[in-house]
Amino acid sequence: MVSMPLEPAQTDVITAAVVKRVARECGFELAGIAPAESPEDFARYEEWVAQGMAGEMRYLTDRRAEVRRDPRNILPSARSVICVGKLYNRPAPAPAPGQGVISRYAWGQDYHDVLRADLERLVERLRSFATFEWKICVDTAPFLERSFARMAGLGWIGKNTCLINEPLGSWFFLAEILTSLDLHPDTPPPDRCGTCRRCIDACPTAALVPSGGTPSNESWMLDARKCISYLTIELRGAIPEDQRTGIESHIFGCDICQEVCPWNRGAPTAYEAEGPGDRSLPKELEKLGTLSAEEFRLNFASSPVARAKYSGFLRNVAVAMGNSGLDKFKEPLGRMASHPNPVVAEHARWALEQLDQFPSTRGG
Repeated sequence: MVSMPLEPAQTDVITAAVVKRVARECGFELAGIAPAESPEDFARYEEWVAQGMAGEMRYLTDRRAEVRRDPRNILPSARSVICVGKLYNRPAPAPAPGQGVISRYAWGQDYHDVLRADLERLVERLRSFATFEWKICVDTAPFLERSFARMAGLGWIGKNTCLINEPLGSWFFLAEILTSLDLHPDTPPPDRCGTCRRCIDACPTAALVPSGGTPSNESWMLDARKCISYLTIELRGAIPEDQRTGIESHIFGCDICQEVCPWNRGAPTAYEAEGPGDRSLPKELEKLGTLSAEEFRLNFASSPVARAKYSGFLRNVAVAMGNSGLDKFKEPLGRMASHPNPVVAEHARWALEQLDQFPSTRGG
């Protein structure tokens, strides 16, 4: 069914239904409304921070932590939060031996740019019907976006700490528009994880930890300090040695807790044009280990992968080589062991020691 664009003469007031319809027309599969008030989850967020689970992500623990208490700290006139979700799931090829894995969300163009462009188009459409104040939030704002997405009825927050939509799964980018519009809010859906533990049991680094509740309805938190995504993206410097083998072949991010989730069995896929370098496919570690700083910049300039920084990316590649068990990586790791960056060099030496521990020679 094709929906027709709204004409300004059709309405004098922007309703929640109008907002959701226009959001879909602007490319968002999910859309809902939450009240612009302090979320119930803020106390849980404070507890998470107090336990040190944010690791070195200081943007989650500094003065911006208090800003997250109320969306009106970002937009004083805010009365509603328009929450949207954009699908990014695509079929994931199984990596062959000697290949590195990049998280699905980083396969294409930087999602910050994509979401902001679509949200600006949504605001422009809505402003043809009414005058209002607004503020776009795309991941980088001090805002508890999953909490508000749940309040807006987009899904529940699962044990893997991802927002899960019952019919569509969890492969969504989330973004928001804080607005002075007074819109009728949606209702949060029930939690449907039940007693399932697949994400918890599948995590190689045991990053999902209990945070209370009853045995039949226990709640969970993500200890970022153990999460593969944190270790390969956010952490600067050395990866703790006791976490390196759990990283396996991941070189940027991790999707395991979503891949094993039953609610993603029938998740739809989004087919969009790939960026340069065909980032959707697993990568040959040997080639990635030889990238110069300029080659890294050119390959990943418009990709989320750039966030790992050149030295962090080489660090990750070295760890994946060490976890592969393939003797063919001893030569490139030997070169990386003399890298001018001490972190890269140390991880390459560790990887060489790992390869020596495997019981038999494997050429790959």
